[in-house]
Amino acid sequence: MSFTLAGLCEYREEIRKSRFITFASPICSAAEAQAFIEQYRDPNASHNCWAWKVADQYRSHDDGEPGGTAGRPILAAIEAQGFDQVAVLVIRWYGGIQLGTGGLARAYGGGANKCLQNAEHVPLIKRTELNCECMFSELALLKVRLHDLNGLILDETFSANGVTLRMAVAEPQIGVLQQQLADLSRGRITLHRLP
Repeated sequence: MSFTLAGLCEYREEIRKSRFITFASPICSAAEAQAFIEQYRDPNASHNCWAWKVADQYRSHDDGEPGGTAGRPILAAIEAQGFDQVAVLVIRWYGGIQLGTGGLARAYGGGANKCLQNAEHVPLIKRTELNCECMFSELALLKVRLHDLNGLILDETFSANGVTLRMAVAEPQIGVLQQQLADLSRGRITLHRLP
């Protein structure tokens, strides 16, 4: 099972006079990862090294550190702990003492590891996209049922006749939701899987 983070987390340490601050955040896309990195990077720091992973997509960056000593160890920390949909940024202020390539890899990877270990983990739920139509009067109850099953509303389209919803629900919960919506609407609301 894969995990993501419940929210932003931070870890700070000093290694041989260099200061390191690690930030980790849940993300859903490459664009969100880049936005997170831009928001938290410090242009006055010596290095802003990062890595992120979303399903089969991943990237890492050494930001001037010797190749493979920063971004890859950060990415390895993400993968080693079973995380997905996570971005990690490690900021370094150089303290005047060289750490060597092994020391850099341990510092960046270790900071990422400690930050992720201390963070609140949330299991990633694989959801199936569905849609359905309901009347305005049913919308509030439908949202309550969906929330109770840990489902997500992805889109709402309002028309003169009611609302068309696009949602995502964990596969084992689809039958439960279908039954609840059928009871709610006397069989009129039906779920349709999206390709």
